[in-house]
Amino acid sequence: MSELKRTLNLQDAVSIVAGSMIGSGIFIVSTFIARIVNSGLLLIFVWLLAGLITMLGALCYGELSSTIPDEGGQYIYLKKIFSKKLAFLYGWTLFLVIQTGTLAAVNIALAKFIGLIFPLINANNYLIKTAYYSLSTEQLFAIFVVIVLTFINSRGIKLGVLVQNIFTLTKILSIILIVIFGLFLGFHLSVLKANLFIPFILNFETIKLLMISITGALFASITWNNVTFITSEIKHPRKNIKKALFIGVGIVVCLYCLLNFIYLGVLPLELIKTSPQDIVAAQLAQQIFGQKALYIIAVVIAVSAFGCANGMILTGARVYYKMAKDRIFFRKLAYIDRKTRTPKNSLWLQCFWICILVLWGNYAQLLDYVIYSSIIFYTITIFGIFRMRKLYSNEKNIFKVPNFIPIAFIVLSSTIILSLSILKPLTTLPGLIITFLGIPVYFFWNKTSCKDS
Repeated sequence: MSELKRTLNLQDAVSIVAGSMIGSGIFIVSTFIARIVNSGLLLIFVWLLAGLITMLGALCYGELSSTIPDEGGQYIYLKKIFSKKLAFLYGWTLFLVIQTGTLAAVNIALAKFIGLIFPLINANNYLIKTAYYSLSTEQLFAIFVVIVLTFINSRGIKLGVLVQNIFTLTKILSIILIVIFGLFLGFHLSVLKANLFIPFILNFETIKLLMISITGALFASITWNNVTFITSEIKHPRKNIKKALFIGVGIVVCLYCLLNFIYLGVLPLELIKTSPQDIVAAQLAQQIFGQKALYIIAVVIAVSAFGCANGMILTGARVYYKMAKDRIFFRKLAYIDRKTRTPKNSLWLQCFWICILVLWGNYAQLLDYVIYSSIIFYTITIFGIFRMRKLYSNEKNIFKVPNFIPIAFIVLSSTIILSLSILKPLTTLPGLIITFLGIPVYFFWNKTSCKDS
């Protein structure tokens, strides 16, 4: 069987980290957060806290990737540190909810913003509508994008990464331009002061609101770990993955905080909270340039979402491929195309399931499942660092983080998990149920693989 080849350099890896993180969230989520916390200071605090958690996690994954530089990333960390069963439950949840659910939401968002330019693409413009089912042009366009991106990535990783590099650079430059224009053409110190000094009481109710609102900020950067999925295709993975995580996450966290600072310096908090269609970036652009700026922002967000979806489609399929190689997922997903050196079957099965989720249309609820399930597996994986150090105690010249970094991540993420379990059980615990449903499926696949061997 033909194996995956190491063809990607550090720049490609950084592009995958940053490009997979920057989607549509940063242009929308601040409206959602502002409505909940009703304070500019708390809005910035939420983004800073989410950035801190993300950076702590990235540093921990730098140690994991340095110690275990094998294909499959987080899946393989869980397998080698804990067990194949736990690794399967992660891969199972990744396929059903985390990766594909995020991709469904990102592509629906992309279609929504394209619809601002081409009104034919609209959630209320139905091609089929019955008492039991409906299909809108927005859903159809989202499916079209998923199929196109899957086709691009099935033609070879070089083509997929070329698309990723172009779109990552474009959206980073776009955010930088928004920050510059906002700073020099619309920024008012009086607006910033008014937003930051809105009074609030620091009590249990405020903490509860922070825990609810941070899900939005975390969703805007939840895919930072995707680069670990393609370890087997990155040159010098022990060095390059940890560097890519640090550089890529650092760039994105800084851009996110800067952009929110600009929001607060240009727009009164009430305008942020009431942004049309929740697109605070469009509200910002219209404040500076007028109504026509809406179309410019729509293009920027569409480009951003396209690049995010491309990176996630490219990386996610590698996990299902690795699971198939381990005989705990559909065996045909272990196939590597001899010509393109890509896991074609894995890519197209992923495409099929994303399309199902898009057609289902209940993607907003999936976002809570994604955050909840993701944080749980992040926490388990980072907790495994301490066990990994014992298992790989003879390894030399590997990157190690100080103990306070994984401990801080575990404490912060566990607080969020507990809070969401109590405050939003109806939209978070079902994600855990989906994970546990994988247990009988694991035993079925494990029993089948034993018979085949």
